[in-house]
Amino acid sequence: MIFWEIVAGVLGGIVAGMGMGGGTLTIPILTIFLSYQQLQAQGINLISFLPMSVVALFIHMKNHLVAWKETWLLAAIGSLFSLIGALVANHINNIVLKKMFALFLIGLGIWQIVQLVKENKKTKSNK
Repeated sequence: MIFWEIVAGVLGGIVAGMGMGGGTLTIPILTIFLSYQQLQAQGINLISFLPMSVVALFIHMKNHLVAWKETWLLAAIGSLFSLIGALVANHINNIVLKKMFALFLIGLGIWQIVQLVKENKKTKSNK
């Protein structure tokens, strides 16, 4: 089992360090390969995200990539709604929560593909 925990940490850390949200990989690894319940996997992901985000933030700050004025409002609103989301998640059945996360990942994947297609069309039209 420790193999998959290492894989989850490595992949989640790399993706989180890039600013893309390591949970998109960490949570499926924890639920599929380590048989954690969805809510447990989300909690583990959030705890592991704290030190990873501090390291990534330090590096991004060092490279002057953090827009502080925009960050405070986003952080305040995000914190409020993460509290609401956590309270709601505690009252949702594990299977339903797992399906909601799967739909989120599918939607995110579709959105990324659409954005990539748009970007390619834009690049080709500029040539």
